[in-house]
Amino acid sequence: MSKDIYQSIDETEEILCEEYHPHESSIQAAIQEMPSDDELFDLAETFKIFGDSTRIRIICALLPGEMCVCDLSDLLGISQSAISHQLRLLRASRLVKNRREGKSIYYSLDDQHIYSIISQGLKHIREEDHHEH
Repeated sequence: MSKDIYQSIDETEEILCEEYHPHESSIQAAIQEMPSDDELFDLAETFKIFGDSTRIRIICALLPGEMCVCDLSDLLGISQSAISHQLRLLRASRLVKNRREGKSIYYSLDDQHIYSIISQGLKHIREEDHHEH
């Protein structure tokens, strides 16, 4: 999905209902499932963290298991200081965790949910790529 998704939107097309026709059952279901404002804010902030390709590369590198900063740096071709900076942001967002072993610190995904989010995202874009060809 290398093209910008906004390129496919016709800016002159308005998406409006032709007439007023509320669907009370749909509205009630949405009200019951709607997260709180705080949850929506936190969710948006989490997805902002996913919005950086370097952080996504780090997360993908950690999918198979834990790694130290120097291994991530070698694998991704990014300086250790840049990796460390991104890992701090990922830790603050509870997307990765670390553990110390002697003088080494190893990073891994915080929990199975992160693995699932990335796996589902990859599945989605790979499915779209398949439909385009």
